[in-house]
Amino acid sequence: QVQLVESGGGLVQAGGSLRLSCAASGSILSINAMRWYRQAPGKQRELVADITSGGSTHYADSVTGRFTISRDNAKNTVYLQMNSLKPEDTAVYYCNAAINRYSGAISINYWGQGTQVTVSS
Repeated sequence: QVQLVESGGGLVQAGGSLRLSCAASGSILSINAMRWYRQAPGKQRELVADITSGGSTHYADSVTGRFTISRDNAKNTVYLQMNSLKPEDTAVYYCNAAINRYSGAISINYWGQGTQVTVSS
């Protein structure tokens, strides 16, 4: 059994900052890519940022320069530091991780339950 638990969402004014965390727990051998997605009402889920096990990162154009993804491999945790938040960043944010549970097994994508981020103007 594997769980991803997110925390750190909330209500913030435009220009403010929030830091999201997502901790993976359970039977885990290793974690490959870790990602943050978001889904606003009436819109499709979109990839916000991802980070490989080696620390290489990629960002959506809409958040580049404002958001920073990082991870602590010892804690199986991924973070998303969000600065200069805008009302259009309002969404439910989900973490995703490609996890190997057993030696020789293929990695499987797991999802967190989501955390609401609301940015007021």
